[in-house]
Amino acid sequence: MNHRELGGVGAVSEVGYGAWQIGGDWGEVSEAEAVAAVEAARDAGIDFFDTADVYGDGRSERIVGETLADEIESGDVTVATKAGRRLDPHEADRYTEPNLRRFVDRSRENLGTDTLDLVQLHCPPTDVYYRPETFDALETLADEGRIANYGVSVERVEEGLKAMEYPGVESVQIIFNPFRRRPAELFLDEAAARDVGVICRVPLASGLLTGALSRDDEFPEDDHRNYNREGDAFDVGETFAGVPFEAGLDAVDALDERLPDDRPLPEFALRWILDHDAVSTVIPGSTTPAHVRANAAASEAHSLSDAEREAASEVYDDYVREHVHQRW
Repeated sequence: MNHRELGGVGAVSEVGYGAWQIGGDWGEVSEAEAVAAVEAARDAGIDFFDTADVYGDGRSERIVGETLADEIESGDVTVATKAGRRLDPHEADRYTEPNLRRFVDRSRENLGTDTLDLVQLHCPPTDVYYRPETFDALETLADEGRIANYGVSVERVEEGLKAMEYPGVESVQIIFNPFRRRPAELFLDEAAARDVGVICRVPLASGLLTGALSRDDEFPEDDHRNYNREGDAFDVGETFAGVPFEAGLDAVDALDERLPDDRPLPEFALRWILDHDAVSTVIPGSTTPAHVRANAAASEAHSLSDAEREAASEVYDDYVREHVHQRW
C-alpha cells in the first residue's frame, strides 16, 4: 500500500475505506459483515477510514471505533469523521460553535477517542463557506484538543475552492471519478498549490463503475440507489455520482468495449483517480472483504495507458458530460 500526504494531517494510505455502507442507506448490513469489512481493509494495508456521525445515526462511527480501538489509541490509523448533517433544519446559520462542539463530543464518544484526527463539515449549505465564524469555531475546537485537524466535505467545486481560502482547512473531500471529472480542471491544481489534502469519495459511482450492475437490478427500499435517484433525500450527486442510471449503464458498456480485457473496471476507475498527483486518498466502500482487498490492490496497479485515458475521456464526453459537468 502506497501512502500520500493528506494536508497537515500526515501520510495516509492512498486507498482508504469509506464507511458509509456499514452505517446505512445501502440496504441491510449486519454488524458481523460490517466488522469483517473494516478488518479486511486494515489487513489489506488501509490505514485511513472515513465515516460520519449520521451514518446509521452513529453506527458506522461506533463499529469503526470498536473494531480499530487499539490502533486508534496507538495512532496507527487515521479516522476522519464529519459533522453538521444532524442539524434539523439543516441551515447555514446553525453551524455554530455550540452545535459543532456537541456533534464533535458525540463523535469522540462513538469513536472512543479524546481527540478526533480529522473533522469535516458534512456538505453544508453553500452559505457556510462565506461564514468565517464557522471556521473560527473549528479552530476553537482544535485549540481545545477536541480535534486535531479540520476540513470540509463538499458537493460542488466552487465550495471546495472557497473552503481552501481558510488557512486552517487541511482537506477537502469531493466526488471525483471517471464520471465526475470537473475537479481536474482547476480544483486539483489549487489544492496542490495550497498543500490541501484531497479525499475522493464515490469513486465507483455507487457501483456503476464496478460493472456489476444491470438494468434488471432492483435495490432495497432503504438503499439510496432506490430512494434518492431524483435527489429526494439529499444531493443527487451522491447517488450514481449524479449520472442517470440508464445513461450510466450505457457509459459502462461503452467503457467495457474500449478497455483491455486484463483491466477490471473497478481497478481502472480507482487507478484513474490515483493517477492524479494532487489526490491524497480515495475512499471506496464495500461490505464484501474480497472487494475491499481488490480495491486496496489498486494502489499497486500500474497507471493507465494513454489509450485507457483516451477511452475514459471519449466515454465521458459521449455519455456523461451533459448530465453532470456544469452541475457540480
